[in-house]
Amino acid sequence: MKVYLDNNATTMVDPEVKAAMDPYFTEIYGNPNSLHDFGTACHPALRKAMDHMYEALGARDEDDIVVTSCATESNNWVLKGIYFDLIKNGEKDHIITTEVEHPSITAVCRWLEEQGVHVTYLPVNQDGIVEAHTVRDFITDKTALVSIMWANNETGAIFPIEQIAEVCKEKGVLFHTDGVQAVGKIPVDVIKAGVDFMSFSAHKFHGPKGVGGLYIRNGHPLTSLLHGGEHMGGRRSGTLNVPGIVGMGKAMELATYYLKFEEENVRRLRDKLEDAILELPDIYSVGPRENRTPNTILVSVRGVEGEAMLWDLNRAGIAASTGSACASEDLEANPIMTAVGADSELAHTAVRLSLSRFTTEDEVDYTIEQFKKAVERLRSISSSYAYMPESMKDKQGEGATHG
Repeated sequence: MKVYLDNNATTMVDPEVKAAMDPYFTEIYGNPNSLHDFGTACHPALRKAMDHMYEALGARDEDDIVVTSCATESNNWVLKGIYFDLIKNGEKDHIITTEVEHPSITAVCRWLEEQGVHVTYLPVNQDGIVEAHTVRDFITDKTALVSIMWANNETGAIFPIEQIAEVCKEKGVLFHTDGVQAVGKIPVDVIKAGVDFMSFSAHKFHGPKGVGGLYIRNGHPLTSLLHGGEHMGGRRSGTLNVPGIVGMGKAMELATYYLKFEEENVRRLRDKLEDAILELPDIYSVGPRENRTPNTILVSVRGVEGEAMLWDLNRAGIAASTGSACASEDLEANPIMTAVGADSELAHTAVRLSLSRFTTEDEVDYTIEQFKKAVERLRSISSSYAYMPESMKDKQGEGATHG
């Protein structure tokens, strides 16, 4: 059996999304900026797709949703745009983010530090989140932007976005959230949440790869990302990716429709899988279930390297992932596990399992069986686990739940 449990990395394109896109590759393929009929034939589908996005995200007509190539582009745009708009001229010099953001945030922040920007990386608590009062404590009159993800890609931990946005509003600071792991999994309403910018990407909610977006609250200027045309209101030039936009609109429409299914059915399968895994000794999961996206589990298996676990699961036909990286000679600890307070040994054993609305009961049952076999096999050949003191086995990460 083949089982795909790496849906936080990317998802299968929904067949309905593919069907919606197909005509715009070979039948209705004109450039939408052309004045002839081949070009204008795309317009109704583009308008419909954008309407789906505005409705799904709760955005108003006067707000902007600008289509980009992915959330990495959107995240880069916001951070670098704020640099050129508010920091380079000396008006502000400070950005706040967290220690657990996606590299498309942290890598840009490192680059901005080289340009002289002061960046604060807030630590997370045992549940893997940052509280609003912590954000308030670090905002100064020089803070230009707070950028904090809506939901974590590894743990699924949901951040208190509405409260953080309220703090930013009180302090007069712009607030950006990376909503990549939230859209399609939990309700997202940008007006209710009070965010100024939000990034998202279609392939995370059963849309195509290569297309994403940035929500920009009405009235917020942001230096244009690409120059050379009037596409997307002049904010991002370049020929529109018509099939991608159509696909993202359809995927967002479907994701909104299936939110209740995600909350009930996907969560039930996720909890069944997690319960079964945690029956094994010395296994821990991160963060309380009620404050996680309904599809995500991050577990640590003491005595078993994460990469070895992935190898065994892959041989059984199961796709999972780990945040730890195996470089040529160095094996790095999972930074999320480290951030939530796990000890160094446990931080090397993290495995992420992420479901989708296409995950079946049979697939979960098969994964439970194969996961337990893999743990038993790998621990049987693990000298570190065999000679590990019982006191160490009983010691769990600060942010982990005992199995």
